[in-house]
Amino acid sequence: MYQDIIKNIKPNLDRVLEKVKQEISVLRTGSASPSLLENVMIDCYNSRMPLIQLAAINLRDARTLLIQPWDKAIIKNIEKGIIGSIPGLSSAVDGDIIRVNLPSPSEETRKELVKSLHQRLEEGRVGIRVARENVWKQIQDLERAGKVREDDKFRAKDELQKLIDEYNNKIKEIGEKKERDIMTV
Repeated sequence: MYQDIIKNIKPNLDRVLEKVKQEISVLRTGSASPSLLENVMIDCYNSRMPLIQLAAINLRDARTLLIQPWDKAIIKNIEKGIIGSIPGLSSAVDGDIIRVNLPSPSEETRKELVKSLHQRLEEGRVGIRVARENVWKQIQDLERAGKVREDDKFRAKDELQKLIDEYNNKIKEIGEKKERDIMTV
């Protein structure tokens, strides 16, 4: 019975992990990445839309992204949205393509990015802890109701902790990789 409760926590943990990945993908590293601009919101067509729905974002070189809008009429809107979203970016319209140049971040900027990274990783770990506490409470309620024996309760606690440790390690690995990317000149 407790196995089902533990299995049901996995989708929640996966959502926490995906949220962490999405949030840290926008942190700028030393090199350009299309994911840096994918979720930038652009004002066009009387609404706000993510850039990924309006244009193709390609990597030209380590410091340059090329944005090719599907509708040439909104090229100025896209340029304005990009410049307003991430400080320090410079862009230039070249025909029907926008070139976005990323300057190399200073040492101070890199340290601030790492600090922000650690905050976002901690938010992910908090999400995992909240999920663990909810499941542990459910297991304790089952034991109080007489549906699970005490030794099964502690077996469930061990299984739950093993799963939580697995997801915490995944967050740690993601964070370490991103921190290396940020600190690489």
